[in-house]
Amino acid sequence: MTDEKTLKIVQKIFLAVFGSSNPYSLDEILKLFAFDVHLPKEVHDSITGVATWADSVSSGKFITNENMALKDKREGWMVPKREIHSLTDIISLWDAINFTTTERVYDSIDVVQSDTIYRCQNVYRSTGCSDSTNLIFCDSCTHCEYLLASQRSGTCSFCIRTDDSKDCSNCYSVICSNKVRNSFFIQDCFDLDECMFCAHIASKRFCIANMQFEEEEYYEIKKVVVSWILNSQ
Repeated sequence: MTDEKTLKIVQKIFLAVFGSSNPYSLDEILKLFAFDVHLPKEVHDSITGVATWADSVSSGKFITNENMALKDKREGWMVPKREIHSLTDIISLWDAINFTTTERVYDSIDVVQSDTIYRCQNVYRSTGCSDSTNLIFCDSCTHCEYLLASQRSGTCSFCIRTDDSKDCSNCYSVICSNKVRNSFFIQDCFDLDECMFCAHIASKRFCIANMQFEEEEYYEIKKVVVSWILNSQ
């Protein structure tokens, strides 16, 4: 999963959501769109010193999942028995063998800078995701594809900043919603298509700020909104 491949995925997402090409670098996307997403942080393997990525960084001692498995295969993790005279002895012995495992990636392909990923393909700088493809800067998403800067969502596709939502597609900034399509800035809604800036409504189309618009005037306003999103970042 190279930066070039990641940007190609971003391009597909931008075209699906905004109908416009992505003008940003990965660093800019991280800053502009994923600024509040819980993501793995760069740390260093305490044995080899190489850079690695961890979901939890509180321990201060790390080992990549690969290096952990290699040590287990070559020499194992058991150590000779020593006498214990105090709780301090136990803590000291525990500290000597206790490393936080990083880059825990299982049954997955093309995953980089990520931790706790299961049965995924094409994942960049994400955590806690499973059974998904083409995820970038995502946290705790499952059964999704082509998601960018999204959190705690399921069965969503081609979305940017979709949080705590399900069955959404071609959307930007959707929160706590279900079955929302082709929409921007939606909160607590159900079954919307081509809506913007709406909250707490269901089964609507061509609504802006919970007001009904005609299709033609809706799309004229949507052009302005897209331009504002892409030029105000």
